[in-house]
Amino acid sequence: MEPQKVIISDNLQQSLSEAIAACKYDQLFVLVDTTTERLCLPVVADYDCMRNARRIVIPDTDTHKTLDSVTHVWSELQRLGATRHSLMINLGGGMVTDLGGFAASTFKRGIQYINIPTTLLSMVDASVGGKTGFNFGGLKNEIGVFSNASSVILDTTFLRTMDRENLLSGYAEMLKHGLISNDRMWAQLLEFLESLDPQESLENLDSLAPMLAESVAVKQRIVTEDPTEHGIRKALNLGHTAGHAFESLALERKPVLHGYAVAYGLIVELYLCCVKTGFPQQKMRQTVAAIKEHYGRMPITCDDYPQLLALMHHDKKNTGHDINFTLLGDVGDIRINQTASEEEIRDALDFYREC
Repeated sequence: MEPQKVIISDNLQQSLSEAIAACKYDQLFVLVDTTTERLCLPVVADYDCMRNARRIVIPDTDTHKTLDSVTHVWSELQRLGATRHSLMINLGGGMVTDLGGFAASTFKRGIQYINIPTTLLSMVDASVGGKTGFNFGGLKNEIGVFSNASSVILDTTFLRTMDRENLLSGYAEMLKHGLISNDRMWAQLLEFLESLDPQESLENLDSLAPMLAESVAVKQRIVTEDPTEHGIRKALNLGHTAGHAFESLALERKPVLHGYAVAYGLIVELYLCCVKTGFPQQKMRQTVAAIKEHYGRMPITCDDYPQLLALMHHDKKNTGHDINFTLLGDVGDIRINQTASEEEIRDALDFYREC
């Protein structure tokens, strides 16, 4: 798989123009959802490099990260005369970059695509690493392929279109990157989170930029070392085994943002880290307190445990009948391919409910 170029841009027009020029293509398409069509497409629509781009629009939110939406993108590419030499720009959050990347990677056995993530979550998570796909059968990202974008362009200008909840959703992935990296990065990210007033909007986005760059660098370093998740890339799954179960359960009730589900998953899995791999309790409690303060809690009861366990058993990272976790012995001390019994997971869910 060819490596992708990640550009942290301070001049979006120039960066996009150069990224498009680097691709040999016959037609240009831009994929947006109904929200990014309104808020983000006007930022780039008048650039010279975008004037001939044909627009494809899908419904917004993760509930539309479905085969129906993929089929619509394929149908529009076909109707508009796309060839295997065409180029598609995915302008949006993680739903758009994941689904658009999959649609591009499978249309006529693969066309080139460029990701321009417009949310903090998609900047630090979904747009880097080559994972594409969509939800299927009630499970998150059940269908997908590894396929790198030609370029990924990160520009914090788009963050000013976001509300507090979506910014915090992306920040949960940044906090995860701190936990798998080092004490300095974890402490800096936790300090920023603890300094926020839960009742105020997030306006000091300038201070996010250097932390964003460092967070992206963490993920890029890991996926470069292990592109297809056979080893250290599994470190990025911290919080996700339980988090994806919360997220899939919520799809049947009231959907939650991906980063919020990951934050809830971090509570469950940090508890398992303390019990199984000796993670320091004080660091666990400090992290959990900050998550509770800003992310709240998804209401679950003991009656939900069987379904959550069943969803964890469906996780793609599992082997055989074991539920697989990435755990930590300490901040930066990564323990991949860890398992936990159903009893231990139930104890962790009790901790999540009661802490």
